[in-house]
Amino acid sequence: MSVEQLKVLWNEGWLAQPWTRALVIVAGSVLLAGLARWIFVRGLARLARKTATDLDDKVVAITQKPVFITVLLLGFWAALAVLAVPEPGPFIVASMVKSIVIIMWAVAASKVAALMLEFMSANERFQLIQVRSRPIFELAAKAVVWGGAVYFVLLTWKIDATGWIASAGVVGVAVGFAAKDTVANLISGLFIMADAPYKLGDFVVLGSGERGMVTEIGVRTTRILTRDDFEVIVPNAVIAGAKIVNEAGGPHEMRRVRSTVDVAYGSELEQVRAVLTQAAIDSGYLQVEPAPRVRFREFGPSGLRFQVLGWVEAPVLRGRAEDALNTAIYNGLRAAGIEIPYSKHDLYIRQAPAGFQAADD
Repeated sequence: MSVEQLKVLWNEGWLAQPWTRALVIVAGSVLLAGLARWIFVRGLARLARKTATDLDDKVVAITQKPVFITVLLLGFWAALAVLAVPEPGPFIVASMVKSIVIIMWAVAASKVAALMLEFMSANERFQLIQVRSRPIFELAAKAVVWGGAVYFVLLTWKIDATGWIASAGVVGVAVGFAAKDTVANLISGLFIMADAPYKLGDFVVLGSGERGMVTEIGVRTTRILTRDDFEVIVPNAVIAGAKIVNEAGGPHEMRRVRSTVDVAYGSELEQVRAVLTQAAIDSGYLQVEPAPRVRFREFGPSGLRFQVLGWVEAPVLRGRAEDALNTAIYNGLRAAGIEIPYSKHDLYIRQAPAGFQAADD
């Protein structure tokens, strides 16, 4: 059939009837939708399987259904336009079709964004997006996608979104002033998750002196379990503006412990070093590598001051390690006959007070 014959058939033949044209358009949209899906399944999917990662495979799997439904709905919309249905029927149907397409693609965009962020967080080339900061970016991506989707849906139904946006801005400012502390904690929590100055299980020391293990990092607060088994709940705004010592930070989680002891003047230094070194080894908690060290620190008022330094595997062992080390030092010095002096003070009286009489022996 030639092009001229098709034109005659469309304008004067059985295709000139509106219902016939609508059925042809619907049938054509179904064929086009099926063709688009076939291209995705057979073409793009095959290409995606040849890549090194499965990211593109998942993206194709997510987007093939929205493509199929979008082509199908556009065909039904075009068929309705051919039927010349009086208003407001076409407007309602067109708005519904557009809204469904927008929401469907917003769902797909959210899933694709989550996949992209998961891939980027697992890739070392993307330093900003990490596993601990990925929820922040996912939340921001969903806010952008769904905010845009709501805006375009309102435009589809010819609803002026300017007033809504202005009202939301005024409400946001009012809420911000009314709950500035809460907002500050929320923002600080996001920065803590992104910057990650500590993680779950780390031992931290707050500026106020509390020391404990981080058990929960929330958007508003951080919870710390102390060694006395009580929980300290700290607002994130306080942590963001304070000095925090992370005992588990650095290149490893090992924690250094120290024990200071005085020995009497006249003691043999090498013997003291040997006894203290053996005590560190016998304590059972100090690491073999790096090896414990003994340092002669100063000449104290009552004795020679030595310090034993060693490393424990984790900060949680510090208390037990100090107890075992002090016990081993005391037992070692006592067994070697090395005196641990106590503070001695001699009192000289230059002149006895009036009426003072020394006691008879």
